[in-house]
Amino acid sequence: MKKKFIIILGGGESGVGAALLAKKNGLKTFLSDSGIILNKYKKILIKNKIPFEEKGHTENIIIHNAIKVIKSPGISRNNPLIKKINYLGIPIQSELEFGKSYIENSYVIGITGSNGKTTTCSIIYKILKKEGMNVEIAGNIGQSFSKKIIKKKIFIY
Repeated sequence: MKKKFIIILGGGESGVGAALLAKKNGLKTFLSDSGIILNKYKKILIKNKIPFEEKGHTENIIIHNAIKVIKSPGISRNNPLIKKINYLGIPIQSELEFGKSYIENSYVIGITGSNGKTTTCSIIYKILKKEGMNVEIAGNIGQSFSKKIIKKKIFIY
């Protein structure tokens, strides 16, 4: 069987954003969540005809069809499925890495750390906006990075 899907693990904001970006770029996509996907995200997936599953990962579908896996930040590297995906050599990317591959001629300002990210992002966003720059804020504030990439601007994540 030929592998043919971008598999997205996690049906929250970042996973659904990655699924939308993949679909927009003509990639076959399958989203899988071990828990229950919120109705607001299910509606988006259904509206955009993105196949998905919830309440568990069907390992055979994932392993036998994945050309790449986009992993939610909430899934541990020690998760047995992630370990198997790594063992099989299937590339794994974060939503941020996946999204970044679709932007050119833009700057990304990434804020990391355990405290102060939201405040720092908000301050930088306000400064750049006041200077007349066409900026977006994504990630821990508002929509996922991938959803915002569809607009292709300058990003603070």
